[in-house]
Amino acid sequence: MAQITNANLVSYSPSLKVLDCTLRDGGLVNSFHFSDDFVRDLYKTCIASGIDYMEFGYKADRDIFDESEFGKWKFCKDDDIRAIVGDNDTSLKISVMADVGRTNYERDILDKSDSPIDLIRVATYINSIPTAIEMIEDAKNKGYEVSCNLMAVSKVNSEDLINGLNEIARSSTDYIYIVDSFGCFYPEQVARLTDQYVEIGDKFNKKIGMHAHNNQQLAFANTITALMHNAKILDSTVSGMGRGAGNCFTESLLSFLRNPKYKLFPMLNFVEKHIVKLKAEGNQWGYDIPYLLTGILNAHPSSAIKFIKDNRTDYSRYYHELLDNTL
Repeated sequence: MAQITNANLVSYSPSLKVLDCTLRDGGLVNSFHFSDDFVRDLYKTCIASGIDYMEFGYKADRDIFDESEFGKWKFCKDDDIRAIVGDNDTSLKISVMADVGRTNYERDILDKSDSPIDLIRVATYINSIPTAIEMIEDAKNKGYEVSCNLMAVSKVNSEDLINGLNEIARSSTDYIYIVDSFGCFYPEQVARLTDQYVEIGDKFNKKIGMHAHNNQQLAFANTITALMHNAKILDSTVSGMGRGAGNCFTESLLSFLRNPKYKLFPMLNFVEKHIVKLKAEGNQWGYDIPYLLTGILNAHPSSAIKFIKDNRTDYSRYYHELLDNTL
């Protein structure tokens, strides 16, 4: 297995990257209805905080999703991004996510020379890796950096996972992500997974990333565990904003990393100005007992989201319902 090198709690890796995906994962909370002021201020905040990548949202297929039901960052049209970033003459890179089966990548992902986007993140499940590889090669041929985010790996058996990772690693992707889709992993499991990913990644010169969910209040712990085991790109969101239990807090991550380029104060100012208001308007995310229960049982959080929207508090009954559906 891969071994930890030059990683401890008081050092930093100069090659480490941080990707803030507030607009993308956070957009699942409010159907991507962010104001332009919110997005522009987040962009400026990411620059001031030393963030390496800012993810604007999805490249969703407009033939599948009704544009009237979502904000613009569900679709991330290049002109909409350019209206925020201009020529983006900064060190911050722009990313978007392209879901297998939900993105018309041939039509909607332009050549890099015509786009403000730098990184295309291809999201796939284990059974759609062949299509994901087609998308990876398309994006790479168009001039982009590319990542492959393999989702729901907690549901994949070890043999299939290793085979799938090897397929992805042979592609032109730059990064391969561990994605704890259901927030069910513990740090010990993340350590073993990261070692597996890094071992395969090293064979093909691929870097490993971590995307954690906070169902069991372990998103931050799991993220820094991946870092200690040589993950090189880490996802986070401002105040953990994301689907259900949310994600690793960008504030927590920046305050932990021993790298002087990362700065916490600009992010705190953004939280004061925008996140407090979002929550006051009724947007809900973050740790709660229903998400804990789905995390424990390695279950999709959709039923927990409905439980909370229905204002239920019968946690014991809900736990029994989950057990009936998972056993």
